[in-house]
Amino acid sequence: MEITHIEHIGIAVKNLEEAIKFYEEIFGLKCYGIEEVRDQRVRTAFFKVGHTKIELLETTDTDGPISKFIDKRGEGVHHIAFAVKDIESALKQTEGKGIQLIDKQARKGAEGLDIAFLHPKSTSGVMIELCEKKEETK
Repeated sequence: MEITHIEHIGIAVKNLEEAIKFYEEIFGLKCYGIEEVRDQRVRTAFFKVGHTKIELLETTDTDGPISKFIDKRGEGVHHIAFAVKDIESALKQTEGKGIQLIDKQARKGAEGLDIAFLHPKSTSGVMIELCEKKEETK
């Protein structure tokens, strides 16, 4: 697997607008995009910090994964996302090494990335997301 960089750090929040205000007013960061990812039942907001991003995640469904995460653990770091060159190959390699996958194949995530999650039971308690930005074909 070829990891190119940390793509983003995902942070679960109860209120997206309040969290955006915090990052903008306290750290001087600028939210450059807000997006709803319906199949993941989440609204996201993004900030650039150097070459890495911070992704704030707010649930859109009380039964959604972010809602369940906050109910169980409270607000805070939800996942770390690594950019990879070939997500399908990375998933096969990871599963071949005994890592439990949440997603056996990539799906569409925020910002048009192909994404897949590794189960925290297999990754020392850290939810890990693999991301690949596919080149657009013309």
